[in-house]
Amino acid sequence: MTLAGPSPRPHRVAVLALDGLLPFELGIPQRIFRRARDGEGRRLYEVLTCAVREPGPVATDADYAVVVPHGPEALATADTVIVPSSYALGPVYEEGRLTPELAAALAHIRPGTRLVAICTGGYVLAAAGYLDGRPATTHWASAENFQRLFPRVRVDADVLFVDDGDVLTSAGVAAGIDLCLHLLRRDHGTAVANDVARHTVVPPYRDGGQAQYIERPLPQPQRAGTAAAREWALARLHEPIQLRDMAERESMSVRTFTRRFREEVGVSPGQWLTRQRVERARYLLESSDLSIDQVARDAGFGTAQSMRQHLQAVLGVTPTAYRRTFRAGGAEGAAEARGRVGTDMADEVGEAGDPVQAGPGKTEAAA
Repeated sequence: MTLAGPSPRPHRVAVLALDGLLPFELGIPQRIFRRARDGEGRRLYEVLTCAVREPGPVATDADYAVVVPHGPEALATADTVIVPSSYALGPVYEEGRLTPELAAALAHIRPGTRLVAICTGGYVLAAAGYLDGRPATTHWASAENFQRLFPRVRVDADVLFVDDGDVLTSAGVAAGIDLCLHLLRRDHGTAVANDVARHTVVPPYRDGGQAQYIERPLPQPQRAGTAAAREWALARLHEPIQLRDMAERESMSVRTFTRRFREEVGVSPGQWLTRQRVERARYLLESSDLSIDQVARDAGFGTAQSMRQHLQAVLGVTPTAYRRTFRAGGAEGAAEARGRVGTDMADEVGEAGDPVQAGPGKTEAAA
């Protein structure tokens, strides 16, 4: 689905409020999409909340209900339908089948509608057959049951979200924020997504391929972290950055710093740095008229060839094609990366200590 050109109305997002819903997850699409504005301050999205049966109170997992203003018929008017999770999925969670009421509600969805699931909302899409043959994720604690019930779905329990084009799924709870910000970035570019993230006071980008859950003991009091080194690196992405210099910012050895970095961020310093440079390049390609060579230098890749290799590895598109498609109005098409967004980055840019190209002759030691 491409959001190209001027639209007579904002992109309409319908959120399906299941019985036993989690209020936090129900509120994510409202908070993220309703905040998004174009350059003239106009809303880019309209968000509707729809009940499975009819408008009215819907039970939650908290000690209160929410009053939902729309019935399932409103799903037929949506460009995107989002299904948050619920603790009362019943036969969907236990047997992998829809209740008659839920099946009737989903029948209102028009062909070609973009479908999004947050956390165990993926069970609903899978039970309806929307995920057959597709990659998908869900909350790590439910992944084994999900795969058992839906063997035709290619489940990846180790990522925050999966973008398979017109069907997207996220891991548990807060990963729904990451997925919605990813959709903003896909639809309207990094500037819009970053503005919403800033007002929501959340990180503007967590890679879809980042691990859901990193098992580790609680940090010791006063234990040094790597935040200062990350902030230092972000301020000089355009320069060659030595891994040892990042480690010295935290008064650590390279080995200790790399281990601590992985514990905190979930990826190696080189992988993280490459991703930040890719995001910087995306922003410059979208928002400036700089030449490809200048974008490559400002983003820290050194050469246009190096930047092209990294953008193709992470996004599946060349810098020139990204800029051309984005400026034609099809930001969604500019983000041609499909499947596990960012998941295969480790295979492309290497683990800690392996080569990470950021210009001629650069390695992670000089990323």
